[in-house]
Parts: sequence; structure tokens; C-alpha cells
Amino acid sequence: MPRQGRLNIEGGIYHVIQRGIERRDIFRDDADREEFINRLGKGLKETGHHCYGWALIPNHFHLLIRTGVKPLSDLMRKVLTGYAIYFNRRHNRKGYLYQNRYKSILCQEESYLLELVRYIHLNPLRAKLVKNIEGLNRYKWSGHSVLIGLRKADWQSTGEILEQFGSKKSEAIKKYIEFVEDGKDIGQREELTGGGLRRSAGGWIGVLSLKRANAGWQGDERILGDGDFVNKVLKDSEESMIKKERLKKEGWDINKLVRKVCEMTGIKEEEIHRRSKDSKISQARSLVIYWGNKELGITGVELGKYFGITKPSISASIKRGEIIVRNKMYNLTI
Repeated sequence: MPRQGRLNIEGGIYHVIQRGIERRDIFRDDADREEFINRLGKGLKETGHHCYGWALIPNHFHLLIRTGVKPLSDLMRKVLTGYAIYFNRRHNRKGYLYQNRYKSILCQEESYLLELVRYIHLNPLRAKLVKNIEGLNRYKWSGHSVLIGLRKADWQSTGEILEQFGSKKSEAIKKYIEFVEDGKDIGQREELTGGGLRRSAGGWIGVLSLKRANAGWQGDERILGDGDFVNKVLKDSEESMIKKERLKKEGWDINKLVRKVCEMTGIKEEEIHRRSKDSKISQARSLVIYWGNKELGITGVELGKYFGITKPSISASIKRGEIIVRNKMYNLTI
């Protein structure tokens, strides 16, 4: 059975799991773990994603990520590829480091965000890396110690989680610790590693047919949420795919997008390639890069080559373009 494609939802919450090949260790010592989190922190800053929870276990890891404009794969490619090269070189080994591709589960935020933060941060206790909650509080290689203020990681987003437990930080930390303690005896929760609704062979139309027939739903390992959430994710994903196919058939590419943006902003096409501090030219370039990435699926690497600029500049332009569109300064109708 062919594997299912990734679900790329801007602003989505993803539970990411990656295991070592044949369940072998991918972290042999603290130097490995430090290398991994350094790469993770750098990748988060470059892609604009946020990390709410994480735990490093010797033979696997868990991450809880909110994506930005870029797909989750941009972050994971940066982290996993670079770390595998580092690990093989350092430990004088060859071959694959990971067991297949990483697993990413799109999660319904309202129902599962805090449950997943707790589940992920309790992993060292379930794996018997620590003996009790006190040991978990001191465990260096998870986001739990960062949330309770015993360690610092400027790349981990803590405010959005703690504010769920109270407006005063000290009280929020206390309630968060109580929340984690309440879950320490629950054990493995299979539903937090997948669930939801499986697409039928007939695609979205088939799903609608099943719904009208009141047929039972099966799990989809890519999604964790109730029926309405799963329905919306699948529908949005399919509509996005259909739109990209339509744009491709209509001849939309980077050159056509440049012409459209130049027409909208009132600048000449040759000007958009100039290294200029002119705000209008900078805005136009940012719009092309943002829409090119979001609407046409053009990668950051391709956009960087087209404009002759670096990866950090592409990331900054995507963020700038998103702000311009969000402020409704320009609207692309295609």
C-alpha cells in the first residue's frame, strides 16, 4: 500500500516522532543530544516554526511543533539530514540512521495541545530514564525542565503553554507541574500517536459518501482529532492540492507571478531583481516570494536561486510577505 502524503497546514500543531533504524540509539551521549538541539533551535529560527514540547530518548525523539508559512518538512529536512551526517561521521558509521521517514501527526489544538505537551514530557519517565517527577524536573533533555524554569532554551516557546495555566508565571508553573503529575500513571496512550478519519479510495467525494451513509470511521495516522476536525483538514488539503494543479495548468509559474505582482504594485519587472532598499521594490519581492512559496509551492531554494539571495533572506522575505498580506495591503486573486 503506498504511503500517504504529508498534510501541510499553515499554523498546524504537529506531533513528530522519529526512531532509530532497528530501534538503535540515535543519541549515544550528551554531545549527540547537544548537537541535535542546537540544530533544532537553528532550524526553528530559520523556518519560523515554534516548538512547544520535546523529549530526547536514546533511540527516538518526540517534538510538538506549530508550523509557520513553510511546511514542516523544511524544518525536519534541515535537522535530520545534518544530524545524520554528523552522527555517522562522529561515530565512524555508514548507512541509514533513522527507521523510515519521520512520523508527523496533525493534531486538533483545542482538544490535544496540553495533552500532547504532557504526554511528550512524560516520555523520559515512561522510558525509565528518570525514577520520578523530581527526576523528570531535573532531566536535561526535554522541554519540561524549560517550562518549569530550571533550564533555558530560547528556541522553545513556553509562554503559549504556561498561559493556559494562569496569568502569573509562578502560579502557572505550579499548576503545570500538577497537571504533569496527574498524568504520570496513565501510561502509553496509543490515541496520541494517531487517530481520526481515514480517506476512502474515492478521495474526498468518497468521504462525503461515507458520511451521508453514516458509515463508521477508521483511523488516519496523519491526524488526531474529532470527525469535524478531520473532515476540515482533509477537505482543505484536497482543495489546496486541486488549486495548485489548476494553477499549474493555467501556466502559473514564478515569471507569471512576478508580472502579476509588478502590475499590482506599479513597479517594472526588471526592478524587482535589483538589490534596492526602496520599500516598494522590497515589498514586491517579498510578495512574490511569499505567494510563490505558499500558493505555487516553489521551494525556498528555488526562490533563492531565482532572486540570487540567501536562505535567511528568503525566510525573512516570506515572513515580511505574510505580514503585508495579513495587513491587507495587497490581495492576490488567482
